[in-house]
Amino acid sequence: MKKKLFFVIIAVAMSSCAELQRAAKNVDWDRIGSTTAGVSNSENILGLKSSLNIGIENAVGLLGKPDGFFKDAALKLLLPEEAKVIVDNLKLIPGGQALVDKAVLSLNRAAEDAVKEAVPIFKSAITGMTISDATNILFGADNAATEYLKKTTYTQLTNAFAPKVANSLGKDLIGGISTNKAWNELTSAYNSVAESVVGKVAGLTPVKNVNLDQYVTEKALGALFTKVAVEEKLIRTDPKARINDILKKVFGQLDKR
Repeated sequence: MKKKLFFVIIAVAMSSCAELQRAAKNVDWDRIGSTTAGVSNSENILGLKSSLNIGIENAVGLLGKPDGFFKDAALKLLLPEEAKVIVDNLKLIPGGQALVDKAVLSLNRAAEDAVKEAVPIFKSAITGMTISDATNILFGADNAATEYLKKTTYTQLTNAFAPKVANSLGKDLIGGISTNKAWNELTSAYNSVAESVVGKVAGLTPVKNVNLDQYVTEKALGALFTKVAVEEKLIRTDPKARINDILKKVFGQLDKR
């Protein structure tokens, strides 16, 4: 009886060891090893905050300067969707292309003017980041930090951008012309054609009720988060973008994954 019991115990022990070995093979030790690799939790959060501050300053610096939006083919603000009919019928509008060009430039100038409001709001969100937030972000997707900022700041940014955008749309930005004036000139010229006999025969519909404030605010915020994501990915994937020791130490962990 004792001999049987001994063999049962041995069998259970061997089975348990095998299970433990299989479990160990499935553990992502590189990810867990942020402290064993010589990088503490406090260093991780410091490095992540440093990267975000740098990324934000770079993104806002690029977008907030003259032509920051206008000469960025991917982020340039175009006319609202409601104005597509204007572009499609430019030949019917006296000086139509010049009016469109002026309106587009003015929209981008308004966005460039407003985007600087983002820096203090972003930095406040970064200050409030917890160790748990930082760990999940650091070992997350290439845009994990950007998504965190979007989730925690979007409403506040919208509220901050809206009055700035409204002010920018109303002030003279290019050649003594405000964005609102450029837009009104464009739509008025088109609407006068659309409401004429020729326009009615052609089936043209006047352009009305476009909320430029909301349009520019949403487009400017979308472009801002796109640019922040680019800066984040750069620091994550390019060692040359890690410009200080804490960035090299913390993001160097990702190079080994």
